[in-house]
Amino acid sequence: MVIDRRQLLGMVLGTLATPAAAEAQEARKVYRIGILSTNSPTSDMVGPQPRSPLTSALLGGLRELGYVYGEHFVTEPRGGEGKPERFADLAAELVGLQVDVIVSAGPQSMLAAVTRATSTIPVVTTGSGDPVGQGFAQSLARPGGNITGLSLQIPETTGKRLELLKELVPRAVLVAFLQDPRESQQPWQMAEAAARALGRKLMRLEIRDARGIEGAFKAARAARAGALLVSAGGLLDAHVRRIAQLAAESRLPAMYSLRVYVEGGGLMSYGADLVANNRRAATFVDKILKGAKPADLPFEQPTKFELVINLKTAKALGLTIPQTLLLRADQIIEK
Repeated sequence: MVIDRRQLLGMVLGTLATPAAAEAQEARKVYRIGILSTNSPTSDMVGPQPRSPLTSALLGGLRELGYVYGEHFVTEPRGGEGKPERFADLAAELVGLQVDVIVSAGPQSMLAAVTRATSTIPVVTTGSGDPVGQGFAQSLARPGGNITGLSLQIPETTGKRLELLKELVPRAVLVAFLQDPRESQQPWQMAEAAARALGRKLMRLEIRDARGIEGAFKAARAARAGALLVSAGGLLDAHVRRIAQLAAESRLPAMYSLRVYVEGGGLMSYGADLVANNRRAATFVDKILKGAKPADLPFEQPTKFELVINLKTAKALGLTIPQTLLLRADQIIEK
């Protein structure tokens, strides 16, 4: 076989190019995305098809942006299982793994643990109550640090919850307000203003540890509160089922900020759709992996809200949900 110069040159160049192409393919970075949850167990967050709806929404958002699990990224999930005392260790684990970005739940206790663990790894929060007031950002428009993402800082939602509660139990003049004082004070301030406008009185009940939950309900019963408003937060969110149970035992119609309480037996919730928030968080991760800095990425506010009602709980309380509320509900739980 006779090979001319051009054929020989092509063979040589092809031989040289093949290892280079292989090395380039091997060198492609597979990003490691850390995920922190306050309540889910880690086992529900693992892999490309996690059982956790919130983690699944985040991965779904990344898929929509062209990311393939295992090819472009992998996840390092850590679930708090409703134990705030574990948050610091979980954050430290992700920092030790040198993940490229951390997607974190929004309670102050969780974000505080993350900021203590790192000031350099980018952090995307799926729903911080008040990132500026809590010291995690200089402003919503220009965070200035290593945290950005979704903010739940929408004052109108607290007033909306009270309006819905008034519509459900119009005779409840005194409303107990359950809150972890270490979380944002904004919900209390907004609730006070809304209560005045609606002709309601608020009774503030602060929960600093799990032992104080029963005492708070005892105080609400003693004061003859007619309804309950629960502010979201790390400690309270860690005891969803217990709070829902105590509200039922105390015969208190309760309004919550998050649907997880209603799924755990609570009566009614109105707030941001956290599944939608987690899906939206993927856009922040995408920008950061492409070189954007959290300090320059403005916080966004949720655009999707949901009203969830538990009819089984309403029946147990002897309440008839007005048709006007049922028609506006995004989901009705009947079992």
